[in-house]
Amino acid sequence: MTLLSIDWGSIGIKTLQFILSFSILVTLHELGHFVTARWFKCRVEKFYLFFNPWFSLWKKKVDETEYGLGWVPFGGYVKISGMVDESMDKEQLKLPPQPYEFRAKPAWQRLIIMIGGVVVNVLLAIVIFIGIAWAWGDEYVPVQNMKYGLYSDSLGRKIGVQDGDRIIAVAGKPIERVGTVGSEIIMSEAKEITVDRSGQKVNIPLPAGFISQLNKNHLGGFTYVRYPMVVDSVLKEAKISKSSVQKGDTLISINDKDVRYSTDLINFDGPKGKTATLKYKRGNDTLTADVMYDGKGMNNISYQSMGSVLGTIKINYSFFEAIPAGFNKCWETLGRYIQNLKLLFTSSEVKVNDSLGSILSIGNTFPGVWDWQSFWSLTGIFSIILAFMNILPIPALDGGHALFTIVEMISGRKPSDKFMEYAQMAGMILLLGLMAYALGLDFLRIFK
Repeated sequence: MTLLSIDWGSIGIKTLQFILSFSILVTLHELGHFVTARWFKCRVEKFYLFFNPWFSLWKKKVDETEYGLGWVPFGGYVKISGMVDESMDKEQLKLPPQPYEFRAKPAWQRLIIMIGGVVVNVLLAIVIFIGIAWAWGDEYVPVQNMKYGLYSDSLGRKIGVQDGDRIIAVAGKPIERVGTVGSEIIMSEAKEITVDRSGQKVNIPLPAGFISQLNKNHLGGFTYVRYPMVVDSVLKEAKISKSSVQKGDTLISINDKDVRYSTDLINFDGPKGKTATLKYKRGNDTLTADVMYDGKGMNNISYQSMGSVLGTIKINYSFFEAIPAGFNKCWETLGRYIQNLKLLFTSSEVKVNDSLGSILSIGNTFPGVWDWQSFWSLTGIFSIILAFMNILPIPALDGGHALFTIVEMISGRKPSDKFMEYAQMAGMILLLGLMAYALGLDFLRIFK
């Protein structure tokens, strides 16, 4: 990989989406702590978007709270008086508890304050999914519309999937939507898949190690949907000679190399920076055009999406129909995430090193173009993940603090401030270690 080969424009858009998404998630998460703390008359000393070591980009004090904008765009925080948190303000804890401090409040109030952020993240996810269902509905390509079948990559050929096959079931469970096969194989730890091969159902066993390889490839390197390359638009700047190219024309060859489907370009090494001879089908006619080839496609000619060519099923929701749809999407997302985590501990093929990722992996999940539907969908998913991760009973996380408080409520004995300090330090060391490990894995994947 060289710096010149990197699509910096795409990376920039992904980065902006990542920062915006997590700014929304973290701000509202911390707002959950802030509102509940103020509700129980706790003093909130600071409310910051992004971290501010040494200095802040902006800050303003209103009443007892300093609001600010940090310069490290990876989170945010609230500082509640008398709470053992990441600030590790030991000097304050040496003084007698004051009525406005977190530690002076009853256990049930402290519990609500600590889970306030998690509750807000869950509610946010529900609202986002309701909004997506209402605004965009649900659209997908059904498996039965894959009339051209699949292109089988190296991993697919290894297990016996052939070009033109359609995967119609995983572990005996019918597949309805294109693009869900890989995740279903991993989630169900499937031992076989069923394909439609020229009208005949064929069961293909999945050998040991297949799921591990599929997970390592992040669901890629298995199969790809085939569909014709139909022209969507031609810009005026397109450098075309011999003939004109129009919307609806179907690409059939490049320099006499057959290009029947989009997948034919996966391993196609075109004449980058040179003129290529393209042939198109228009009705019963074949036309030829000379087009400057840019290495990614044909300069200033765009092609229709898979859904446009194959056809989709669109489900529209009214506002009141969108509410249960949003709730269902939220619980489905949470269930799938929990199942994924479970597989890390129970599956012999799903490895931590292949699944764990840092902010680099998270940022890369956003598309390289700005798409609001995709942006909000990913933000909703990450909101659920953030809520679940924060409620885990790990010191330094909301769930760790909540656990100690629940134990206190049951036993009637409050942990000492010194114990909470040590627990906070241990939790922070664990979390920072995991973050560093995940970041290292991502760098290894980049330069592998």
